[in-house]
Amino acid sequence: MASDYINSYVRQVNKNEIPVCNILGVNIAAVNMNWLIQYLTENINAEKGNRLTGDYICVSNVHTTVTSYENDEYCRIQNNALMALPDGGPLSAVGQKRGCTNICRITGPDLMHEIFKISPQFGYRHYFYGSTVETLDKLNTNLKRTYEGIEITGMYSPSFHSIQPEDDSKCIAEINRTNSDFVWIGLGAPKQEYWMSQHQGKINGVMIGVGAGFDYFAGNIQRAPKWMQKNNLEWFYRLMQEPVRLFNRYLKTNTKFIWNAIIKGK
Repeated sequence: MASDYINSYVRQVNKNEIPVCNILGVNIAAVNMNWLIQYLTENINAEKGNRLTGDYICVSNVHTTVTSYENDEYCRIQNNALMALPDGGPLSAVGQKRGCTNICRITGPDLMHEIFKISPQFGYRHYFYGSTVETLDKLNTNLKRTYEGIEITGMYSPSFHSIQPEDDSKCIAEINRTNSDFVWIGLGAPKQEYWMSQHQGKINGVMIGVGAGFDYFAGNIQRAPKWMQKNNLEWFYRLMQEPVRLFNRYLKTNTKFIWNAIIKGK
């Protein structure tokens, strides 16, 4: 089903203009935050319209990249996005060692902050899909308090169970009715990437999968101190916050990433 959506979508921008570094089969965007913000503002223009509408952007880390390396379908979804941003510090570090000097870490929360900050100036409209009703309520309150003038067009917490086609169609119609520029998806990986792929060309607005980004801005979890972020240790801070959920994931995926991407150079 995902292939049908992807094959019918006609991208309005030339994806080949986005520099990439292939890491474990995933074309990671070899860009920095300044480049990205300029690219988004140039292609989401009040006068010219949203040239990125219907497309999606992945925010990729070690976990999603290793998962892509082991799962062809998920790798295809990552590579069929407009871009897969280097959320994980190890991704940008590997990219720089491979000659992509402009690649820098771009986390979901950092990207959200930069976009929210300029939204009143550019008139950007935002829709949030994912997480729980309680988190969305806190997210709505905090964003309006922090970013004066931000326009939130809607929020929706989907069922954790399988969604029926008729319910999905209603949700798509509701999102499109809001005429949002950015549709933020907070379902967690890999669920959010599959969802965005299946809805490519169906959603009016650019979809960006930001994982735990909703929880950060809702105040449910805290980001690591700046010194840990700069030294690629945010994963360790997250591990201390959620050891039961993250220990096995980090142990397996980090080991595989070091062996395959760094030692073997794939």
